[in-house]
Amino acid sequence: MKLILASASPRRRELMKLITEDFTAVSSDVDETLPPEIMPLEASEYLAEIKAEAIAPEYPGDIVIGCDTTVISGNEILGKPRDRAHAEQLLRELSGKTHTVVTGCAIVSDEKKHTFSVYTDVTFRSLSESDIQAYISTDEPYDKAGGYGIQGKGSLLVDKISGDYFNVVGLPVSRLNYELNEFIKGAKS
Repeated sequence: MKLILASASPRRRELMKLITEDFTAVSSDVDETLPPEIMPLEASEYLAEIKAEAIAPEYPGDIVIGCDTTVISGNEILGKPRDRAHAEQLLRELSGKTHTVVTGCAIVSDEKKHTFSVYTDVTFRSLSESDIQAYISTDEPYDKAGGYGIQGKGSLLVDKISGDYFNVVGLPVSRLNYELNEFIKGAKS
């Protein structure tokens, strides 16, 4: 039984190595359009599941892990910035407030499936215009949900977090390790 990580994210691949070096990463190219009935807190788990299920048929008998991370402010999902102006808008939205980062995970093998989500609250300090301009002048905001990366210069924007730091980076390592071990035990019995 091999482990397949359905992700192109270099951050997820690095974090997965904390669990095991013995996995294969495969990009999962799926339509990430959310059905209208999906609530924001459920979106990550839904997307993780469709990513894992898209790859699973190519790896019968193996375990496929799909993940997706969303940043939620109020009741709105803040996606990846489309451009510089959108990055500015996202940072202004997060400035001085607490938002929730949700990473949904799906573990799929043949007919068996298990999904879960991990929630972390992140509080930004009040950002000045120069803080925002300095950050969006880096390459960091443009490929990350919510327009920031806590593992890089985005850490300078954060006042505090409540929950799993690695969840904010994109993979809740401890919880995934636990759930994966339970899944494997169940598959063997």
